[in-house]
Amino acid sequence: TGFDSDNSSGEFSEANHKVPEMLDLDPHQSNRTGKHNGETEIQENGIKRHRTSLPAPMFSRSDFSVWSILKKCIGLELSKITMPIVFNEPLSFLQRITEYMEHIYLINKACSHADPLERMQAVAAFAVSAVASQWERTGKPFNPLLGETYELTREDLGFRFISEQVSHHPPISAFYSEGLNKDFIFHGSIYPKLKFWGKSIEAEPRGTITLELLKHNEAYTWTNPTCCVHNVIIGKLWLEQYGVVEIVNHSTGDKCVLNFKPCGLFGKELHRVEGYIQDKHRKKLCVIYGKWTECLWCTDPATYETYKKSEKRGGEQKKKSVSEDEIKSENDEADDMPEVQDTVQFIPGSKLLWRINCRPPNSSQMYNFTSFAVSLNELEKGMEAILAPTDCRLRPDIRNMENGNMDVASKEKERLEEKQRAARKERAKDEVEWHTRWFHQGTNPYTGTPDWLYSGGYFDRNFSDCPDIY
Repeated sequence: TGFDSDNSSGEFSEANHKVPEMLDLDPHQSNRTGKHNGETEIQENGIKRHRTSLPAPMFSRSDFSVWSILKKCIGLELSKITMPIVFNEPLSFLQRITEYMEHIYLINKACSHADPLERMQAVAAFAVSAVASQWERTGKPFNPLLGETYELTREDLGFRFISEQVSHHPPISAFYSEGLNKDFIFHGSIYPKLKFWGKSIEAEPRGTITLELLKHNEAYTWTNPTCCVHNVIIGKLWLEQYGVVEIVNHSTGDKCVLNFKPCGLFGKELHRVEGYIQDKHRKKLCVIYGKWTECLWCTDPATYETYKKSEKRGGEQKKKSVSEDEIKSENDEADDMPEVQDTVQFIPGSKLLWRINCRPPNSSQMYNFTSFAVSLNELEKGMEAILAPTDCRLRPDIRNMENGNMDVASKEKERLEEKQRAARKERAKDEVEWHTRWFHQGTNPYTGTPDWLYSGGYFDRNFSDCPDIY
């Protein structure tokens, strides 16, 4: 995130670039509901069936080089570079944040556990699952316009979600989600700091993420790992997550320390996550291991240490395959069972905490979206009359890109950026400050650090004073 800017120079405009040809989409992998762009099929049980495919497949990026843009920008701040729209994916960053909720069953699991250790295990799995949707997602989400919002209510999953772009420079996105059964609150603000290292682009996370389990009167806070995009000059783009994530239970003093390991010279540590949960006296209660792209397991510290010593002695540890039935018994809340074999070295006696969902069969032609991501920009019939006029679904550049109209999308994106520039100049001229609508600056009650807090009232649907940003 953070490439697009209202300060960008015209020479980097995507309108100056030729749009490549569209990829072929397998007709047998088209929208299985038979509904398109706003029409949602209702299943027999009354639950809405969300779309399973985008209206148009993605465009090939093979004719474009990220380096051809970045080499002109050496020494410039990355947030002030406009990338050609072909490098985007048809989602706003606010919608990308909503993908945290894809594995919400882990929050429900945490709410249901009486044991605080099991609650922490579920929360740790949720924190890892929140970044799993980024796997192979090398498309850049659209930078939200100042005042842009996104809402999502999923009665089938038991939550509602609201986010707002509260600052443009620096770009800050605030979000708030709550369980429909009033069992949890999940909120935070995100403003990644981008660094360009020549061959890679690194997004260092800023901002606190907070999960409150209301029934247990518990609050957990953490910060996401660093995300890095490699091979921006030449070769195939690929993503890496690394860094230490500390999840703190502010009620019990328990802490989970997760180490997202860097790839290393020979790639042995690629995607690996390893860590432990300790109590307030720093006693290790369990060890967690796995990959953020696949699954997460936990075992007791003694078993883990014995296994590691055996490995060091050169003991041959064979991968133990786990049957789908065994996995379902450990994790029966998960709807989709992967069809691929794990590459995680399984330690006998371990408990499965989380496993990644299967992606749609045509995911590679849909920006490597998950099934959850495919549904995020769906505009159902009658929704326009209910949504805030600032909602991402109403952005014409994202909508046109999703529909395959790349030339129109590029022109609309430029128009919106010009409109945002003009509005900012007008405010500066009249000495008028920008006021956020749904969030306000405050202090995180658990960490004491600056945070953006939900002001409430969004779902009362009084949108009369919302800004005209589109």
